[in-house]
Amino acid sequence: MSGMTKPTISSLIHKENTDSPRISKRVGENHGKLQSSLSSVLQNKDKGYLMERLDEDIQTINLLKSELKKKQKEISSKEKDLKKLQKLIRKREDEGEKIVVEEPQWMSSVNSKLYDDIDIKTYRQYELAKDKVAAFYKTQHEKQTVEYNIQARINFKTKIRDRMTIWEALEKLNKLIDESDPDTELSQIDHAIQTAEAIRRDNKPRWFQLVGLIHDLGKLLYFYDSKGQWDVVGDTFPVGCKFSKKIIFYDYFKRNPDFKNPIYNLKYGIYSANCGLDNVLISWGHDEYFFSICKNSSTLPPEALAMIRYHSCYPLHTELEYQYLMNDHDKQMLKAVQAFNPYDLYSKTDVTYNIEELKPYYLELIDEFFPSKIVDF
Repeated sequence: MSGMTKPTISSLIHKENTDSPRISKRVGENHGKLQSSLSSVLQNKDKGYLMERLDEDIQTINLLKSELKKKQKEISSKEKDLKKLQKLIRKREDEGEKIVVEEPQWMSSVNSKLYDDIDIKTYRQYELAKDKVAAFYKTQHEKQTVEYNIQARINFKTKIRDRMTIWEALEKLNKLIDESDPDTELSQIDHAIQTAEAIRRDNKPRWFQLVGLIHDLGKLLYFYDSKGQWDVVGDTFPVGCKFSKKIIFYDYFKRNPDFKNPIYNLKYGIYSANCGLDNVLISWGHDEYFFSICKNSSTLPPEALAMIRYHSCYPLHTELEYQYLMNDHDKQMLKAVQAFNPYDLYSKTDVTYNIEELKPYYLELIDEFFPSKIVDF
């Protein structure tokens, strides 16, 4: 994200609120010093020194009290301004005036070179996909239950599976062919470079380019704790609430034990309205696994983490399902996921790159956002 963010009234008020306790603390500290000085000077029977120190400390306390009072008045004034602004926004919205919030430039797809020479209608054609794709989703939909998802998260937190650099992880992942993908049979590192280069070609921020390179690294899970590919790859979706009929191969859910559960089969299931996606179990796989790693090991911004965590959740970012579980933060992050998705999907072509020539650029990019270099997987 480029440019400096202008401070909002809310952030200024927050700053003043954090300043006030510090001033109050200083007042208390000076009271303490005053009492200490009094005791010390009485013991030395130096009344002149006592009066001098008392006068200095009283002046300091009065000055701090005056500063505190001034800060409190400023806070009160800014709180009134904020309330006026909020009232004005509500009034304009009630009158039908749309409040326009300018999106970061990197979210725009205007003038993107991504769509040159491709037909987007030829992607995600599951009815034309090979039998192995349908077989994969049959297994995945039957086995991704609430019980399994809880246990998978417990297993993730109990051990470290491997330690390596991000580039070493890319090379290791290259042995995997994703059985759920109807659009490519290229190696994982080829897809990673394709995605990153498409983003780079459109002059997106460096962190955005890195997401393109590493977004599928969670598929390393296949070589460690997976039960197969069904708990590693493929589209993801919430569990613990009613399955959306817009999820691909929806009918396969009918053999999932949760399908007829009287609680899980409700609209909200075990959740509540607008509870936030952080409180929702999304089917376990490479997205959630690698998001958890990046959250602890990288300096990537929240938008990048959201891209990694939800890029396979097509019911969410493409079908716009489960909006009723999202909070305001989720809705903002969803825009970032939607900005990333076309690069993940439409970069899948027959074009390949010389990986050794590009390697120095991406090694530098990795080091920028993974300062520890060695990552716990």
